[in-house]
Amino acid sequence: MARVVVLDYGSGNLRSAERALQRVGADVEVTADPKAVLDADGLVVPGVGAYAACVAGLNAVRGGRLIGQRLAGGRPVLGICVGMQILFERGIEHDVETEGCGEWPGTVERLRAPIVPHMGWNTVQTPEGSQLFAGQAEDTRFYFVHSYGVRTWELQPAEHLRPPLVTWAEHGGDRFVAAVENGPLWATQFHPEKSVDAGARLLENWLKSC
Repeated sequence: MARVVVLDYGSGNLRSAERALQRVGADVEVTADPKAVLDADGLVVPGVGAYAACVAGLNAVRGGRLIGQRLAGGRPVLGICVGMQILFERGIEHDVETEGCGEWPGTVERLRAPIVPHMGWNTVQTPEGSQLFAGQAEDTRFYFVHSYGVRTWELQPAEHLRPPLVTWAEHGGDRFVAAVENGPLWATQFHPEKSVDAGARLLENWLKSC
């Protein structure tokens, strides 16, 4: 049984993430204790609400440093919703720019679709070789709730390194990053804990990497 920590930094969807992981067989602890975070088989970084508020909460528990330490050791991390967004360099909300963790270059910005927020079920376009979406049909739908996203993937390919696998989705003609698989760092813009069977299978796939 994989030991998973859900990082407690003040985000609002901690318990739903905890329950979803327990349902697929993980031994879950909700905490910001550095030793528990670093020792766990897997770390989940959830997130709902404003980008700046989530970054402030993460900084208060030195979450960015803990995430970096895990990744340096090849230890799995999964970001969810705003927990994915804060992994990028910056977020811009209401003309205010906030610095993120910087694990990936790129900017989180307001979607340009006619109707925002993007709320409800949507399909995704997965890349070949995805482990996160293994076993999912092409028309599988996941549950999204967000007004902001990453509309441009900016990380340039590096020689001798496998490029990240980027999954895309579209809302109102606006294309945005729906998920990323990058070594031990995986993330989803949608909520697997709210995506019923599809979300459970995705979490099971992630646990296999732990």
